[in-house]
Amino acid sequence: MKMISQTLALRLCGALYLFILITNAAGVALGNKADEVDSEAKLLSINENPDKFRYSLIISLVSHVGILLISGLLYVAFSPFNRTMALIGTLFRLGEGFVMINNEFQLFSLFGIAKNYLLQSSDKKGLIEMVDLLLQAKSTGFLVGLFLLAVGALAYGVLFVSNGVIPMRLAWLGLAASVLSIVGILIRLRAPSSSIVYAIGLLSMMIFELSFGGWLLFYSSKAITDF
Repeated sequence: MKMISQTLALRLCGALYLFILITNAAGVALGNKADEVDSEAKLLSINENPDKFRYSLIISLVSHVGILLISGLLYVAFSPFNRTMALIGTLFRLGEGFVMINNEFQLFSLFGIAKNYLLQSSDKKGLIEMVDLLLQAKSTGFLVGLFLLAVGALAYGVLFVSNGVIPMRLAWLGLAASVLSIVGILIRLRAPSSSIVYAIGLLSMMIFELSFGGWLLFYSSKAITDF
């Protein structure tokens, strides 16, 4: 029974990794981007198609709920190999999920601001400044969420490399991606214009999560059983 529950957790983790990547991409495609700086353009786009932006927020929220689910499932699947590292990784991933969810909820206030912006013929500067603050908070919150993701991935990367529970090339990719992401995010927080390491870390993390999700979903059961 324990092996069955662990196998199920592995497969669900794989499905959730892919689900999170797909829904996150869908949210961005619908207009919920992380690094928006043009507040006036944002208000105009919301007024032009409010349903599109509303769907982007809902899809993003669903994606972040997936982060909470995968956090618990990762612990179920991998805590038998190193309970301490799994607990650290899971706690940081839970923190990531809650930060990202809070980030999205803050953005629902944009609908009221956009409506007021459309109705007012004067004093629009104050509304734009409000949106400036919201977008800045959104960008910072996104970076904090990514940092928590990277630290959580680092903890699991240490677990994977030290125990050999997943293919070693995949384990080292996850470890390298998490380190690059942590360094890139810290640089980005101090110098927003410095984005090379940040971009490389983000891309490598996406490649790892896509590869890891596919392995968990299709190949992990026999590997864990043999282990």
